[in-house]
Amino acid sequence: MSEPTIYEQIGGEATFRRIVDSFYARVEADPRLRHLFPADLEPGKEHQRLFLMQYFGGPRTYSERRGHPRLRMRHAPFPIGPVERDAWLEHMLAALDEAGVPEPARSVMAEYFRHAAQAMMNRWDPSSP
Repeated sequence: MSEPTIYEQIGGEATFRRIVDSFYARVEADPRLRHLFPADLEPGKEHQRLFLMQYFGGPRTYSERRGHPRLRMRHAPFPIGPVERDAWLEHMLAALDEAGVPEPARSVMAEYFRHAAQAMMNRWDPSSP
C-alpha cells in the first residue's frame, strides 16, 4: 500500500481552495505584489489551485486544461526580484498556516514554495524595473 499524497494528507481540493483564497486575499492587499496581477484575480486563482492540487498528488486537471505548467515562461513577463519573491513566499506560507496544513505536509509544501519562489526570480537588483 502506498503512502497518501500530500493532496490526500491535507484534505484534498477543499484545503487547496482555502490555501489559494487566503494567498490571493493577501496579494490583493499587498502593494509589493498587487500590480503584478490582473484586475480579475479569479482566473489566476483557478490556475494556481489546479496546479498545486496536481503538483501535490491530486487530479491532473491543470495539465489537461493548460498543458505543461511552464512556470518560468508564464512568469517571465513580470519583474520578480527579491522583494516580490519574499512577499510571495511570505503570503504563501501564511496561507498554509491559515488553512491549517499539518506537518509533515506543511514542511514539504513550504520547501517547494521556497524553491519555486527563487526559481521565478528574473530581477536581482531591487531597484531595477
